[in-house]
Amino acid sequence: MPTAYVMINYEIGTEEKFIDKLKNVPGVIEVNEVNGVYDIVARIASDTLDSLKEIITRGIRTIDTIRSTMTLIVIE
Repeated sequence: MPTAYVMINYEIGTEEKFIDKLKNVPGVIEVNEVNGVYDIVARIASDTLDSLKEIITRGIRTIDTIRSTMTLIVIE
């Protein structure tokens, strides 16, 4: 099962709204708020690599309060 970790920065003051939207994206299986360079680390899983890309590109990166992301695709 293809899996990825997406590190996310969002606009300050939009935490609750952003986290609620992120948790409702199909394929998002874990959301953790963290301290450091990024604000959130989300774990994403899907049946295929193509559908994983769709979740990240169309489901996550289109949330309006995102400032930046970095995606790490798990290779094994």
